[in-house]
Amino acid sequence: MSAFWPLSATVLACLAALPAVPAAAAPTPSTGVIESIEPLPTAATPPGSVDAARIIYSTTTAGGAPATSSGAVYFPPGQPPAGGWPIIAWAHGTLGLADECAYSVRGPAEVDRDWAYLGAWLNQGYAVVASDYAGLGTPGGQPYLNGKVEAANIVDGVKAATRHYQNLSNKWVVVGQSQGGEAAMFTARYATEFGGGELDYRGAVGTGVPAYNEELIGLTGPAFPPIKLSGYNTRATLYVLNGLATSHPDLDIDSYLTDAGRYWFTRAQQICGDDMYTELTDAGVSLKDLLARPLADLPPGVLHDDLALPETGFDKPIFIGQGLRDTNIIMPNTLRYAATLTANHQPLTLHTYPTDHPGTVNASLVDSIPFVAKAFA
Repeated sequence: MSAFWPLSATVLACLAALPAVPAAAAPTPSTGVIESIEPLPTAATPPGSVDAARIIYSTTTAGGAPATSSGAVYFPPGQPPAGGWPIIAWAHGTLGLADECAYSVRGPAEVDRDWAYLGAWLNQGYAVVASDYAGLGTPGGQPYLNGKVEAANIVDGVKAATRHYQNLSNKWVVVGQSQGGEAAMFTARYATEFGGGELDYRGAVGTGVPAYNEELIGLTGPAFPPIKLSGYNTRATLYVLNGLATSHPDLDIDSYLTDAGRYWFTRAQQICGDDMYTELTDAGVSLKDLLARPLADLPPGVLHDDLALPETGFDKPIFIGQGLRDTNIIMPNTLRYAATLTANHQPLTLHTYPTDHPGTVNASLVDSIPFVAKAFA
């Protein structure tokens, strides 16, 4: 034993002389990190909010690729409660594909409606975090109606805000209308998974939720009957095609389009939603005029994987509010979706209202405000 002691002592002395190795730094989160904060334009600031700001933060887009998203943070007046302001993550409806259409830049298309709606949540003592979704107001295309991307963008927006603002709680609920209602359903399904232990997700509210779009889009093509559809439906199809081209550049969406279809496909990227609706309506555009091939020819599973609303896996209460006079979406499909959730024993509360698509937003507050209060209790 003694023969080895001098060598051991020498080794120990050498080790003691080595410089100390610093402890490994905690890994930097790759998403949900604010990259910059900007003043929020007046047009994008709801009356009654304070200290509103536009945030640019890291997130992901189609295929999990790194991306940035912009968004807005609105605070209610007064002092935050112990633990910080609980959060409403606002998922807005369709505004368009052009960057200038972003909610945090241009504000809502339905100004009076949305400011009344968000004002109601602010008056209840909630802060609001509103994602623009990746590619709307930030580089890259918007993977329109790609639900998992929207969910990631919304969760990362809440992460970014709570990491930066000390007066925010990590307790949150997602609330959305139309496209945002679809985004809210996807967020509800993946919020716990995407948020991890950092966030305390409590539930979801969706109004005017479009359902089974994957089936409707799959029916369109050159043989589609020359019936007069709402400009909203034609616009939505062009937006979905743009979203598919962003999410799946290998699909060659151009080959599915006529010359007229290519014009309107590109036009959809250049102007905001209201202008797109007006131009399509004034031109009398029919879906059959846009398509050279049936969209049923798309590879199996593509439409379902991107667009199909989740029907199981919800771990917190969900609320759907649907107007019975809603013609912007296929209202019976929303009720069918609600029936499927109920049959699958998901934690759904359904309310219907004698309203149209935009009217359901504020009509639902009488039921959604107590629903959300209970979720936070």
